[in-house]
Amino acid sequence: MSTSTVSLRGVFPPIPTPFDDQGRVAHQALRENLERWNQYDLAGYVVLGSNGEAVYLTEEEKIRVWERSRDAVPSGKLLIAGTGCESTQQTISLTRKAAAAGADAALVVTPHYYSGRMTSPSLLHHYESVAAASPIPVMIYNVPKFTHVDMDAATIAQASRHPNIVGVKDSSGNIAKLSDVVRLAEPGFQVLAGTGGLFFAALSLGAVGGILALANVAPRESIDIQRLHETGHWDEAAELQRQMLPVNAAVTAVYGIAGLKAALDMLGYYGGPVRSPLLGLDKTDQRALRQTMLEAGLL
Repeated sequence: MSTSTVSLRGVFPPIPTPFDDQGRVAHQALRENLERWNQYDLAGYVVLGSNGEAVYLTEEEKIRVWERSRDAVPSGKLLIAGTGCESTQQTISLTRKAAAAGADAALVVTPHYYSGRMTSPSLLHHYESVAAASPIPVMIYNVPKFTHVDMDAATIAQASRHPNIVGVKDSSGNIAKLSDVVRLAEPGFQVLAGTGGLFFAALSLGAVGGILALANVAPRESIDIQRLHETGHWDEAAELQRQMLPVNAAVTAVYGIAGLKAALDMLGYYGGPVRSPLLGLDKTDQRALRQTMLEAGLL
């Protein structure tokens, strides 16, 4: 069991996985995107989270993506690998392989296929077992929008007692619950906002940073929200948060991963196609997304 920890303070984009027109991982595009994001003061990257379409990649593809990402991510930035699987055994195995590929920490989504049986005791047992076997620090990933499992604050706080469970990405959108996690968790347990729409509020209630889809397309603005908040310029931070709200909605709830990739294409990154059965944006949605980006000052 590892008792090491990492600082999760700052902004982490959960990067999308680029595919070519044949549906293959576009490794050169991945490198080029990371090299461009490296120019910003991002704390690191989540590789193969929800925005990375991780559920559509084979294990072999995942390992190669982590290896190639590690090559492009400088040592001063963290590589957080999304390693959550449905079974505890499989999650342990994949987490160890992510560590071998160079990941600094693992982001483990809640198991959810048997959602009715994902009780607090079963989730706690899962995370403690993974953490005990993991050579790298483990983060909880709570994203009920996709999993339909919402890990409550008390269970997250109980999990925070394990020395190798170092933080949580909470994407529930429930700011009261996020505040409860901060209040109930062990000292040093790191809470990260999982949505750009609540970033300023989350920081105000004790979050140390955010894993934000928004940061893929607005890295400077996302970083500035935290910088302004931490330096006491709350009005400016709140105004920037409001400015980014339509963009955040567009690349998450409104258009999803296809919207995020289309926005990256508009900005000169490589977004590219989504992997089937997801579909790309039609022309009408592309025009609406471009208008949102223009109005936010990103284009």
